[in-house]
Amino acid sequence: MKLFNFVKNFRNDEDGAVTVDWVVLTAAIVGLGIAVLASVSDGVTSLAGKISGELNGMSIATY
Repeated sequence: MKLFNFVKNFRNDEDGAVTVDWVVLTAAIVGLGIAVLASVSDGVTSLAGKISGELNGMSIATY
C-alpha cells in the first residue's frame, strides 16, 4: 500500500514542471537578447565609426 501511495504522490507532484517552465522561459529571454544584439551590432559599429570620424576631423581651439 505504501508503494501505491508513493507512486500516486509522485505522479501528482508538479514541482519539476515549474522548473522546466522557468528554464524554457529563461532560454527564450537569452535567445531574444542574443538575436537583438546580433541585429543591432552592425548599425552600432557603423555609427561609432561615423562619430569617430567626425570627432577626429574637428579642431580644438586653445587660447
